Amino acid sequence: MSTKIALISDSHSYIDHKTLSYLQEVDEIWHAGDIGDLQVMKALPKGKLIRAVFGNIDDSKIQQDYPEWQIFELEKMKIAMTHIGGKPPRYAKGIKSLLKFEKVQLFVCGHSHICKVEFDRELNCLYLNPGAIGQQGFHQMRTLLLFDLNQGKVENLRVVELGKRGKLDTLT
Repeated sequence: MSTKIALISDSHSYIDHKTLSYLQEVDEIWHAGDIGDLQVMKALPKGKLIRAVFGNIDDSKIQQDYPEWQIFELEKMKIAMTHIGGKPPRYAKGIKSLLKFEKVQLFVCGHSHICKVEFDRELNCLYLNPGAIGQQGFHQMRTLLLFDLNQGKVENLRVVELGKRGKLDTLT
């Protein structure tokens, strides 16, 4: 049996009904930082396992609730998540050596607001950045990633386009 994952990032204090609708059918929700406001986390569907890291815009309250790094194993896969990670082959300072040392098979980050999926052959590691679900930043399209983890494999990976940045659908 696989684990269904929704990967979001860079909410910058914004989450809408469309985003939340995609989070209903998953087992776990991962937030790769720049949460912005804890109300975003409180709006997430109940009964889901939440794994999150803080980002560079997140205040001390969010930093108390969420770490800078999450390193964990799920479905026979070693996973690392942080906010600022760079991208293959130009990772942020210290990231490549940490991924090698930890023997990570899946590396998740945010920060760039650019949805990117790439396999790093040198590290034997899949890189995932879901882009941004929020309204702040230079991105044109708001995105998230949905996928299943199954016995050490990422399956059914898909990019969800949530609509153009600037089109507001605020929660009441």
